[in-house]
Amino acid sequence: MAVENFEGIQQHEESIDIKALFFKFVRYWYLFALTIFVAIVVAFLFNKYTKPVYEVNTTVLVKDDKGSLDASAMLGGLGLSNTQQNVENEIGILTSFSLSYRAIRELDFEISYFSDEGLINTEMYQTAPFEVIMDTSFAQAVGLKFNVSFINSSEYTIEAEGELIKKYNFSTTKWDKSELEKVKWDATYRFGELIENEYGTFKIILTDKFDLENDLEASYYFIFNDYLSLTGAFRGFEIEPINREASILDIKLKNNNTEKAVNFLNMLTAVYLQRSLDRKNQIASNTIQFIDNQLEVIADTLTAAENDLQTFQSANEVMDMSFQAQQVFEYIQELNKQKAEYEVKSRYYHNLQSYIKKNAEEIDQLVAPSAMGIEDPVLNALVGQLIELYREKSELLLTGTEVNPSVISTNNQIRSTQSAILGNIGNIIENSDEMLADINNRINEVTKRASFLPVTQRELINFQRQFDIANNIYTYLLEKRSEAQITKASNMPDNEVIDVARGELSSQVFPKKSLNYMIALILGLVFPVVYILGKDYFNDSIIEKKDVESATSFPIIGQLLHSEKDSQLVVLDSPKSSVSEAFRSLRTNMQYLAKGKEKITVMVTADMVNAGKTYVSINMASIYAQYGKKTVLLGFDLRKPKIYQDFGLSNNVGLTTYLINKANLDDIIQPSGKSEYLDIIMAGPIPPNPAELIASERNSELFRELRERYDYIIIDTPPVGLVTDAYLLMDHTDINIFLVRQAITNKKVFASIIKDIEDRGMKMAVVINDIKLSGGGYGYGYGYGYGYGYGYGYGYGYGYGYGYGYYTDDKPDKKKSFIKRLFNEV
Repeated sequence: MAVENFEGIQQHEESIDIKALFFKFVRYWYLFALTIFVAIVVAFLFNKYTKPVYEVNTTVLVKDDKGSLDASAMLGGLGLSNTQQNVENEIGILTSFSLSYRAIRELDFEISYFSDEGLINTEMYQTAPFEVIMDTSFAQAVGLKFNVSFINSSEYTIEAEGELIKKYNFSTTKWDKSELEKVKWDATYRFGELIENEYGTFKIILTDKFDLENDLEASYYFIFNDYLSLTGAFRGFEIEPINREASILDIKLKNNNTEKAVNFLNMLTAVYLQRSLDRKNQIASNTIQFIDNQLEVIADTLTAAENDLQTFQSANEVMDMSFQAQQVFEYIQELNKQKAEYEVKSRYYHNLQSYIKKNAEEIDQLVAPSAMGIEDPVLNALVGQLIELYREKSELLLTGTEVNPSVISTNNQIRSTQSAILGNIGNIIENSDEMLADINNRINEVTKRASFLPVTQRELINFQRQFDIANNIYTYLLEKRSEAQITKASNMPDNEVIDVARGELSSQVFPKKSLNYMIALILGLVFPVVYILGKDYFNDSIIEKKDVESATSFPIIGQLLHSEKDSQLVVLDSPKSSVSEAFRSLRTNMQYLAKGKEKITVMVTADMVNAGKTYVSINMASIYAQYGKKTVLLGFDLRKPKIYQDFGLSNNVGLTTYLINKANLDDIIQPSGKSEYLDIIMAGPIPPNPAELIASERNSELFRELRERYDYIIIDTPPVGLVTDAYLLMDHTDINIFLVRQAITNKKVFASIIKDIEDRGMKMAVVINDIKLSGGGYGYGYGYGYGYGYGYGYGYGYGYGYGYGYYTDDKPDKKKSFIKRLFNEV
């Protein structure tokens, strides 16, 4: 049962804490309103004056380049790993610098046009009222802002200003060595007039977008952009498969200009597809070119052989060969056909050998062996590897130099592959020469066997053989060229664009207006909460009741409201005020501490000055006097006496004169003049040894006599944290009150002093003074007077609705703020 009661009390306290926290925040309603208003305004301005960012996208299908699954692929996961690897490779190609660089080169992004609108500068892509035509053979100042203002439809002014400006040559795609340290230039030109100076060479013409009425008052500027900077700016696109199992890639690009982003993505995918097509067509084109060169040479030989044959036949009137000669010729013709093929291949081998030796830095004209009908697997693999290495090197050189470690490594691989190819070609040439020598020997043997034929027939065979050799070579080359042309015409890109980028399908991704307003609202609520809680966290003063309860186990017997009165004598001057009622509650609680004693002595002390000891002492004495009990107020603050000032009495005689035997008790007792039941004993002249006087036997005698005359003795003492006077007086008191003033008393000082008192075994009760309901801590902002187990105050409700109008200071104030009225209603 006890446990259930404890849990119920704990839950009740937790609910009070939540309510207290709520009212603490409500007291700062104006701060919440201000921060929310400011945050919403900032969000509005941010949404209005921030350049919007749009997102466009395109999708590309990556086709699997493997027609069937090999054993390793099947063991590696039913072939899915190959597809995944192919997708990753294509993503790497799409995100490569070289591909973006090629796309930028194909676009007209070199010059950016802007409309200067103050806070926001809007880019006018393909919508500018003028166009800048530059001479790409001269270096232009990139990154320099050229301001253009129209004078009329035929003239304009241009000005530029900047520092450390670099120059870029768009034709060579190289940086100019010169740099402009400081630029400040302005001039007037006619449209179409060529501008030639150190900042660039260009001219400006009007476009069909020019509107004389509107553009004369507008401000525009343009900037030259180098290819490297443009590539870096547009490489921020994102690529990811539409799902884990698909090979369709979704490419997204965010940019301030929708049309520019659309054009870049479409050009990027076009260049990407063209790249794969170019790689396929390169071998076919090189093969066709090589064959054309060989055809030019063999055509002359074929023509000469044909003319010689026709001349011989006409001169000797021999049109056909005899049966024996025909047999010999057919055999020789077969050998010549083989010889023709070997000669073509031998020429290719020698051409390839010479090409690799002479062109160590590029292989643009290289012909693949397979295109010439050469099926040597080693040579084909080595040539394919060499082509791939040169491709990788060209891409590396777009972003690096020859000293780049990756380029050096690739060069080493190229040299190694070239050496392997040359070694392989050398062996093949030797084998080819041997085969040609063997064929020639066989032809010679057949020719010797034909010596029995007539001279005319033998000569005809020789002319026919020369013609057939040239004709076979020519026919073989024509077949290979046709095959290469068919291959080139039938080539298709490896991959496919599913959806091109479209401006009408773009979406704004920044700023997100609704989200910004939501964030502003949250921040408007969070900042005041952080401020309020932080203020309490870093506050060293006692603000709420729990600050006292966490420092001591001594009971809190009273909470005194803040007084708006100018006088210290609140109870005597305003007996029906809420402050007076708080002192009555304190008097009631002290009766429980007195445990039925009819006459008690009460000491009031504090840790430091300004806690209100004198104020509390005066009003406690006054409340007892109003109760009809004989009460005396002792001013034992011998070092800084002040009570006489509040009552308008004399301080010439008092406790010090009595304690040094210069006056008797009747001499120092003064009527208060405010109540017949209240007397005052002043401190008297300031002595040099207050502690010794308080510890004297004369002081004990004083208290014995006072107890016989008075029902209640109230003692005002100096701060216990500064002097020991209060400790000495505790020997003569029944109730000791330690005064804590809200927002003044330091938590650490209070905790230290009160712990010392507890360690000494002394008894003490705590009273919290100067509580401000409207501005203090939330511990006193609601429910004050609900009690601490002494049963006081539940029916009083000090001025906040419970018994409103009962006290003289409860008159409604029309100037009260909304928050004060809210508290009065709670």
